[in-house]
Amino acid sequence: MGVIKGVLKEELENSLRMRVDYERELAKLSKGSLIKKKIKGHEYYYPLLRDKGKVRFIYRGKVSKDEIKKYKEAKELRAKYRKLLSQVKKQIKFLRSALRGKESV
Repeated sequence: MGVIKGVLKEELENSLRMRVDYERELAKLSKGSLIKKKIKGHEYYYPLLRDKGKVRFIYRGKVSKDEIKKYKEAKELRAKYRKLLSQVKKQIKFLRSALRGKESV
């Protein structure tokens, strides 16, 4: 049983390290998403952000194609890291409960 417990502890340490890495990568990404609004026949882009529980649109004027691409990539990466973070949190919970189990037999 000691070998299995050692493997579980090692996997828990790896999972905790992965969680920190995912959270760090999420923090690096730009906040919010870019929303396109059509006003009087013209297209305008507004970053959509949450500020103290409120949704805010910030006027950016003309936005370059590179910046639009950057926001799109950040949105995709954010979804990817959130999914991975969710999975690793479930794994941490499982490993902690497995290590907490009773040692009998």
